[in-house]
Amino acid sequence: MSTRYTAASVLFAAGKGSRMAEHDGNKTLLPLEPGSSPFEGKRPILLHILDQLPTGPKAVVIHHRRDDVIRVTRNLGLTYCDQPSLNGTGGALLAARPFLESVTEDRVLMTMGDVPFVRRKTYGYLLERLDAHPLVVLGFEPRDRKQYGVLETEGPVVHRIVEWKYWHGYSETKRELSRICNAGIYAAHRPTLLLYLESLEKRPHTVLKDRNGRSREIQEFFLTDLVELMAADGLQTGYILAEDETEVMGIDDSDALLKAQRLYAKRFFSPDAPPSSAL
Repeated sequence: MSTRYTAASVLFAAGKGSRMAEHDGNKTLLPLEPGSSPFEGKRPILLHILDQLPTGPKAVVIHHRRDDVIRVTRNLGLTYCDQPSLNGTGGALLAARPFLESVTEDRVLMTMGDVPFVRRKTYGYLLERLDAHPLVVLGFEPRDRKQYGVLETEGPVVHRIVEWKYWHGYSETKRELSRICNAGIYAAHRPTLLLYLESLEKRPHTVLKDRNGRSREIQEFFLTDLVELMAADGLQTGYILAEDETEVMGIDDSDALLKAQRLYAKRFFSPDAPPSSAL
């Protein structure tokens, strides 16, 4: 499916990936086609994601091994946005603000650089749902909600996104009703998004992070706060659901990388695989 919309796309590719202990590079450059090891090969995750995005200008937010990311993607006409410090997904989006101010597209996609299997048609559905909402979240229903954030919804509207450390303390009844989890992928109307980036920048969170074996307090910005900031002004966030859990799997550790490589081989190289344009 091809969407009838063009869009500006922002990919978050700044982090190292602390759980990928065996690999010190930028994990968005890990291969979907392994070679001599799972960490070496062809078809970097980031390039595969770029191929699935709709037509329009694209920016990549970079920090860890930034030069490697630029080297691999230098011929693709991308804009590179430096995130000075690893200060959360909201911080990554704030780093992309000059790009968002420079483009003319009314619709924006925000996606993660380590989530390779989101389908073209899913991105298209996100953009289409912007006809009804200024912000749209991609949700999914996993078998095990693990430590995912959940969407608190009422009908087609998301009231807020609640992180695991808060929602796992809900009553059993309320937990059972909270089945839709946050994939961390969004679409937004660009003028509205730019307006609320000003509010997001004024809302840092102090969190404890491990830095070189030491626990430190740092300030982070949460992209999920946009839902509540807009709701406070009467703007309703919408959502759509991914077709299945594997579509939104993130490659967080070596086990997930191996699984992604098996899925990629099956989806793109098996005799029963659909044409790539349909994925």
